[in-house]
Amino acid sequence: MSLMGQMMQMPLSISSLLIHAARHHGDTEIVSKRVEGDMHRTSWAEVELRSRKLAQALQRLGCEPGDRVGTLAWNGYRHLEIYYAVSGSELVCHTINPRLFPQQVAWIINDAQDKILFVDLNILPLVEKLAPTLPALKHVVLMCGRDNMPREHVLDNLLCYEELIEAEDGHYSWPTFDENTAASICYTSGTTGNPKGAVYSHRSTVLHAYASALPDSMCLKATDTMLPVVPMFHVNAWGVPYSAALVGCKLVMPGHHLDGPSLYELMEQEQVTISAGVPTIWQGLLNHVQANNLRFSSFRTTIIGGSACPPSMLRTFENDYNVEVVHAWGMTELSPIGTICRLKGKHANLPLEAGQKILEKQGRAVFGVDMRIVDAEGDPQPWNGIASGDLEVRGHWVIDSYFNVDKSPLHQGWFPTGDVATIDADGYMQVVDRSKDVIKSGGEWISSIELENVLMAHPAVQQAAAIAAHHPKWDERPLMVVVKKPGAKVTREELLAFFKGKIPNWQTPDDVVFVDELPHTATGKLYKLKLRQMFADHKLPTA
Repeated sequence: MSLMGQMMQMPLSISSLLIHAARHHGDTEIVSKRVEGDMHRTSWAEVELRSRKLAQALQRLGCEPGDRVGTLAWNGYRHLEIYYAVSGSELVCHTINPRLFPQQVAWIINDAQDKILFVDLNILPLVEKLAPTLPALKHVVLMCGRDNMPREHVLDNLLCYEELIEAEDGHYSWPTFDENTAASICYTSGTTGNPKGAVYSHRSTVLHAYASALPDSMCLKATDTMLPVVPMFHVNAWGVPYSAALVGCKLVMPGHHLDGPSLYELMEQEQVTISAGVPTIWQGLLNHVQANNLRFSSFRTTIIGGSACPPSMLRTFENDYNVEVVHAWGMTELSPIGTICRLKGKHANLPLEAGQKILEKQGRAVFGVDMRIVDAEGDPQPWNGIASGDLEVRGHWVIDSYFNVDKSPLHQGWFPTGDVATIDADGYMQVVDRSKDVIKSGGEWISSIELENVLMAHPAVQQAAAIAAHHPKWDERPLMVVVKKPGAKVTREELLAFFKGKIPNWQTPDDVVFVDELPHTATGKLYKLKLRQMFADHKLPTA
């Protein structure tokens, strides 16, 4: 018979993160740029107290364990309080992306059967419009004080956030329950078909918080000031609200002010040291600092994920502004972190360019996630940096099923990510393409990401997307869709010539078209499906 360990049995719970932050980092600031327009300052201790009061209020409103509580809100201290009050009281926190199509928002709320919905001031018109289509919704809570409550509205069940808090005494003890209890639910973007819900547990969330704070992950410390640009409705802001509590660092919340000038001003004002977000946001910030000849006084590290970081962006941040770029890869189904790209000890003496070449990859698996690449028959492929295959993962914070979906997505116990990737001998994974975005020319694969990275290095190009266009001989050939930088002048021929010597000649795109803007999904990713629809009838010059 095995000898069992003689250790305390303490469930991993989200409330324990907040208790720790309040007890050991109670006076550390949480700064928010509010929807109301002003700056608000609070602390981890105050967030914990108000979260307990909110948990009491949710009980009074009739919430029972397992009930879903939705949010349509930006990054701010009230949203942070909801995260902990809801999950900590054995309810399920359901963050919803307000940028989705209204019918998708309604579908998600109804699928999750949200009982209460917390809403930021400038999102209330959306909820008023959707309210008649949300039969399960009992209450809508507007995230403001009495002074900002609207005098006229169409909702019978509208409550005031601050009044709910003020009515409670805070004499509330966080309950203890099974660590596998559902803590939160996030829905995929749903660019094809209806969105699907990923249900995270307390256990998976706390383990993810530990892993993401590790030195070779985000390397988050109590001395840091973290600004999560990634929204709290996008895979729980990549787990930052939990990791920040775990280490007790200062949090700076930007609200809905995500333009370059606003972010730069907030970063300088609060002396932000680390941030996290998608490439489109960072392009706006870089454009602002470049155009105004600005520097960063405290900003040292940015975690970039959501879609591949163009190598030109990585080099600009690191070479011109001394900001370390940490490339990350993950998915909603992974909570989201799967890999983080940092160098190993063996790379210490590499020349700058060689090191940056490695850092362009999506990185190594964080402990808690395992990965493999397989061919069309499901056979594992070698880790040699050459063989590519469908990327599959498994781990402590990887889903094994979707909410309200009977069929399991797993393949031989692994989750198929939909990415095509290579893995080298050191374990560095590089996404070659999304399986649905790869361009298949005459039976050979061409990586759309590689083509985009080449053009993003051109000084006249602000954004670039590579899609497949129909070709009568080769079936598909690459078409580049380009947004020029303001005031820039460049021709189709110049951009096609820019590929020479950077990729094999046969992979050179057949055409370039210029547009004013590229379509993006509600989470800031390039919307390739929409692009393919827009250019479905495009005639290539070579066809």
